[in-house]
Amino acid sequence: MEHKLDLVALLGHVDPVFLNYQEWVNVGMALKYEGYTASDWDEWSRRDSGRYRPGECFKKWTTFEGTGNPVTGATITQMAKDNGWLPRSANDHELDWDDEIAGGDYVVIDKNWIEGKEIHEPADWNPVQQLTTYLSALFEASEQVGYVTDTWQNEEGKFLPTKGAYDRTAGELIQALNQCGGDIGAVIGDYDTAAGAWIRFNPLDGKGVKNDNVTEFRYALVESDTMDIEKQNAVMRELELPIAVMVYSGGKSLHAIVKVDAPNYDEYRKRVDYLYTVCKKNGLSVDNQNRNPSRLSRMPGIERNGNKQFIVDTNLGKVSWAEWHEWIEGINDDLPDPENLTDTWHNMPKLAPPLIEGMLRQGHKMLMAGPSKAGKSFALIELSIAIAEGIKWLAWQCTKGKVLYVNLELDRASALHRFKDVYQALGLPPSNISNIDIWNLRGKTVPMDKLAPKLIRRAAKKNYIAVIIDPIYKVLTGDENSADQMAHFTNQFDKICTELGSGVIYCHHHSKGSQGGKKSMDRASGSGVFARDPDALIDLVELEITEALLKQEENKVICSIYQRYFERHNPVYLRDSVSQDDLLSAKQMEDHSRRAIYNTEQDAAQAEIKQALEAVRIRSAWRVEGTLREYPKFKPVNMWFQYPVHKVDEVGSLKDIDPEGEAAPPWKKATGKRKDKAGEQRRSKAEEFEDAVNNCNMGEPPTLKDLTEWFSSTGKQVAERTIRDWINKYGFMIDKNNGSVVVKKDGDDH
Repeated sequence: MEHKLDLVALLGHVDPVFLNYQEWVNVGMALKYEGYTASDWDEWSRRDSGRYRPGECFKKWTTFEGTGNPVTGATITQMAKDNGWLPRSANDHELDWDDEIAGGDYVVIDKNWIEGKEIHEPADWNPVQQLTTYLSALFEASEQVGYVTDTWQNEEGKFLPTKGAYDRTAGELIQALNQCGGDIGAVIGDYDTAAGAWIRFNPLDGKGVKNDNVTEFRYALVESDTMDIEKQNAVMRELELPIAVMVYSGGKSLHAIVKVDAPNYDEYRKRVDYLYTVCKKNGLSVDNQNRNPSRLSRMPGIERNGNKQFIVDTNLGKVSWAEWHEWIEGINDDLPDPENLTDTWHNMPKLAPPLIEGMLRQGHKMLMAGPSKAGKSFALIELSIAIAEGIKWLAWQCTKGKVLYVNLELDRASALHRFKDVYQALGLPPSNISNIDIWNLRGKTVPMDKLAPKLIRRAAKKNYIAVIIDPIYKVLTGDENSADQMAHFTNQFDKICTELGSGVIYCHHHSKGSQGGKKSMDRASGSGVFARDPDALIDLVELEITEALLKQEENKVICSIYQRYFERHNPVYLRDSVSQDDLLSAKQMEDHSRRAIYNTEQDAAQAEIKQALEAVRIRSAWRVEGTLREYPKFKPVNMWFQYPVHKVDEVGSLKDIDPEGEAAPPWKKATGKRKDKAGEQRRSKAEEFEDAVNNCNMGEPPTLKDLTEWFSSTGKQVAERTIRDWINKYGFMIDKNNGSVVVKKDGDDH
């Protein structure tokens, strides 16, 4: 049967606990008249666990035979209206707990990464103070307060409250509490410590405890017993709920008394629907039976089954419902309004200050890309140190400030040692190491969309001007070749920049294959998003070190070591006897050392030279190129990587070296293609001639006549002189003994 209204859904607004017997029977009659089943009535009746009896609904159901004046669904509709339900327009419907609020997500937090926040029982247990604080926070002195200390047990042994008292004002209760000498039972009545006690959070008229008796629709109860207490505490706080008082129930839940400040019951219902839906969307599964404004909540200052019911906190979150509602709505539309250029033409906003001069501003993003052997991690450690100390990084001056280095790849000990090794290799005193924080996450990483909020939360008050993430493949989410998935991934860096105001610098690897012939922005592996997204793309490509360059560098090292020894042990000889040309010759400097430096110092110099030469032979050469959004393009910077640091090539030794796999200029490519084509043609003619030699005489060595006839038989007339040229050109000869054509051997001649 099709129903105009879902009466079962409407019964969600009607609590059987507050109905008398005849009202309960009327619900059953109405359901039967409208075509529902006894099971529907029974399921709803179970909510009154105190009076519910299994099978009673089904027995009573059979006695409803119908009368001339039947009880219809209108009775249930009116009951729902009395409890705050309002019929909606044709284009709207009553919100169900699985419905979405139209027009927005209203998701403030991600329940998957929210970390729990512990609650702490008061060190000095003072029941009177607990209840006094609660009453003062929620009520005016003249307002009537409802509370319950008397209980009864159902068949399942559950303690349930009675209607309780509702004839005293908050002021009267507070006065009595102040005069009771600590005996709270003398004021509110003795209670069963196994059951605890309850209190109503909205003021009453002193005539009853139903919704009709509520005089001010000021507060709503938010309670969830389906998640850990610590998580409940964290979610409620993260949601910025305008909580007047938060009470621990002594059981599985927190009771948050939330300010809704509704002018009437209808508006109260709408606001509670909104409140509960926002809570649910953010992972807090609220008990929907608590929507009534006359609902009971746990009373603080009471003991319950060995646990204390106490106030966790007061005045949390936003100041009022209006402020909270505006904040939630603002989250749904956080886009800035368009602005007219004339408004700022003569008063331009200040640009973000530089983080790396000529390369990157604070609050912007930089990607460093390079192959695995480029020492990218060391370069980022060097950058961390340069920012911490306010010195140059490679060829660029850095702004001094705090930096967070997110280590995703190295174990903790290795990472810490690397920082110390780099400091020492750079010859820097650890003057500002307090500016460097290292977050070691090897083996504990999560995808970037989960890591970003955790990082933001930890870094929020640290004033970092840079966050360095090394490397990103450890936190990569999705297919790195998918543009939309990588756009979502890189958006997490925007969140960090926006929330912290710091620059984000991250590291990625090159695609496979030779990189020399590619532009810098095409070398990073994966989607082109990696190249287009950052404000600065810094790329490292290896240079091919020639043997001549290696000898030149070895010569420089030897000369510099000998010169240093002369300056230390015989500066007079250096000044008077060593020419400028000699200073550039390793052999001459070695000869001078034999004449003018003692054997002991000479041995020490030789040992140092040996060690230095080994370092030279294992170092690699690199070129730093880049694509910048905020600054002009810079000239490529050449550098050496000599473990564990990079050193800029200040003297220009690497300026004419091509990167590995560097493509030739166009004119050279054309020449190469012509040569390759000619080579292919030569190989083709040689192979053709070899086939002729092998086949024209049934596999036996042919004569010059045999070859001439063979080519003639293929329709290709070839002169004997030409064939003689081919014999010599393609590695054959004519045997003088029998005139046959055979393969030429080393040392043979015609």
